[in-house]
Amino acid sequence: MKLYELIAALVQYGIDTGLTPACEKIYTTNLLLDQFHEDDYEEPDAIPSLSLEEILEGLLDEACRRELIPDSITYRDLFDTRLMNCLMPRPSQIQETFREKYAVSPKEATDYFYKLSQDSNYIRRYRVCKDQKWKVPSIYGDIDITINLSKPEKDPKAIAAAGKAKASAYPKCQLCMENEGYAGRVNHPARENHRIIPLTINDSQWGFQYSPYVYYNEHCIVFNGQHTPMKIDRAAFRKLFDFVKQFPHYFLGSNADLPIVGGSILSHDHFQGGNYTFAMAKAPIELPVTIPGYDDVEAGIVKWPLSVLRIRHKDENRLIDLATHVLDCWRSYTDEDAFIFACTDGEPHNTITPIARKVGDTYELDLTLRNNITTEEHPLGVYHPHAKLHHIKKENIGLIEVMGLAVLPSRLKQEMALLKDAILTGSDLEKDEVLQKHAEWVAEFLPSYPEINGENIDEILRQEIGKVFVQVLEDAGVYKCTPEGREAFLKFVKTL
Repeated sequence: MKLYELIAALVQYGIDTGLTPACEKIYTTNLLLDQFHEDDYEEPDAIPSLSLEEILEGLLDEACRRELIPDSITYRDLFDTRLMNCLMPRPSQIQETFREKYAVSPKEATDYFYKLSQDSNYIRRYRVCKDQKWKVPSIYGDIDITINLSKPEKDPKAIAAAGKAKASAYPKCQLCMENEGYAGRVNHPARENHRIIPLTINDSQWGFQYSPYVYYNEHCIVFNGQHTPMKIDRAAFRKLFDFVKQFPHYFLGSNADLPIVGGSILSHDHFQGGNYTFAMAKAPIELPVTIPGYDDVEAGIVKWPLSVLRIRHKDENRLIDLATHVLDCWRSYTDEDAFIFACTDGEPHNTITPIARKVGDTYELDLTLRNNITTEEHPLGVYHPHAKLHHIKKENIGLIEVMGLAVLPSRLKQEMALLKDAILTGSDLEKDEVLQKHAEWVAEFLPSYPEINGENIDEILRQEIGKVFVQVLEDAGVYKCTPEGREAFLKFVKTL
């Protein structure tokens, strides 16, 4: 297909989605021609009917043919982001539209911004839809499982180039304000089509955006305007409720602020939220408790594999006060019998993963108790997926997993396909270099199924992966869901 047809198709896509006003058709066409160092243009007789993915693929192939970029996924991603920016409104225009829609309702504003973040290809729909997703029933409710395929793997050319690339401290990280409009490089994603909504949170400047990998519906990130480290404290609880008051249809939570239990980015203060109800939010209070001085606050231990104290009140200030009290007590709490140590060798271990939401006219805050102590037996963390489960999930249990959504590595897609064939053919997994790590797991669950065939094998594997993730969450709980665990949990609650 000719360059002119592809450019015309992309411009029309911009007009159809509302990214580009019809009056800017010529202007946008010229911006795109410049990207290809093309001085000439002829309006095609007909605009081809193509998806955005097909249009961009054609334009990227043309860029490679003209030797404008190397033919690798990293360079193609950098270039197609530049192309999409030609269609985009300026940040001030988007911010103005967002404010206008917010005046109607917060939901109308977020609906607009979420659609724009997808239409702009900042969220690559065609990749996200490739993620494998399913639910698994458990005693704690329906658990969400996803194998993440939307985040592209680095290709050899890009890895080599990144190794030679000049070190840069700009932007300081991928969550900084300076990413808006940044062209990117081989070791930093392009963000030319990225837009940020400025917010005031707890009297300071913050940014609101969506995750490019949307692990769940309207997966948003709320981040500090300054590159400052994560910290769970009274101010963090205040910030959570400040956001939820502004966007009551969204929950907002924070990773913990210590390594192992704190997710992936601790260097930049941020929260994650969205318009989605996780299994954790649906889980009931199993054991109501009353905390002295806070008799007016509904509180209780949640029926959940991690150790969660849920507090509820119509006045968010009461929850902020109580959460701060719980945090202060937990930071300094040691119970050797329960293998909980506040500190060893000067290293603190106790912190909290908090999640705030509004249910009707009542505010709700889930306080997930976390501890990152390690031992010789569990060098990656005692309250971390144990080694037996690493064949499925080895990574940290951050906020998203805490709430009941497994984000599993992309390698599992291929491994499960190979495992399916191996099980059906009766192959010896111990002799397979790739599948060997799954052998013990398969040997454990196979006897539970009287018949395994091509019709049911996929569902069996999905269910068994889900069961492993439930075990992962149970490993991460500082107090187990046993009579002994509940007794130890109550022992802590009685110190409040």
